[in-house]
Amino acid sequence: MIMGEQKPLEVILGMLTPYDKIVLAGCHGCVTVCRAGGAKEVEILASSLRLARESEGRPLEIKEVTLERQCDPEYLEAMRPYLEDYQAILSIACGAGIQFVAEKYPSTIVLPGLDTTFIGVTEKQGLWAERCQACGNCVLHLTGGICPVARCSKSLFNGPCGGTTTDGRCEVNKEIPCGWMMIIDRLRSLNQLENYRKNLPMKSWKTSRDGGPRRIVREDLME
Repeated sequence: MIMGEQKPLEVILGMLTPYDKIVLAGCHGCVTVCRAGGAKEVEILASSLRLARESEGRPLEIKEVTLERQCDPEYLEAMRPYLEDYQAILSIACGAGIQFVAEKYPSTIVLPGLDTTFIGVTEKQGLWAERCQACGNCVLHLTGGICPVARCSKSLFNGPCGGTTTDGRCEVNKEIPCGWMMIIDRLRSLNQLENYRKNLPMKSWKTSRDGGPRRIVREDLME
């Protein structure tokens, strides 16, 4: 899922300084799962913003909505009937959702309430961790299902580097396990250590976002 964290309240209040009537839009997608932008977070943030603005003597009118997804056009249409009554949208979706809202409503000011952080998983309640950088050229079949791009701090394709500690930690941060030691251990447990002995080819980054915004086209699904 796409992970995000809410911006500090003072930062959001700063963005909202020119406005007295806003739509606060959450999303039932990824940011609901990571407890950053769902209906509950909309309610809590709206209350905090109202209290802060009332203390300044500048009440803030907020319409609270939580869309099914902000990355699909059909769900964004739900806001159209009332948008003209408000000065701005404060979106607490991921960066993709925030931008799509801005594209859908080009004459409306759209503000980001979240910082989008990474693609990750829920390791346990309240703990999320990165697993994928969406590089567009997956080699997990050769690395025991552990991504060297996301799990190695240096994104090495043939490791480990000389900075690996004897207990399998990373020199970048001793709290981080060495991604390549994890790969080796996993391959050994699967009796696939021969994959480690193969030199992975030089990584082609042309499928990553460094070549500009990417698109997937499925003509069989297009109307």
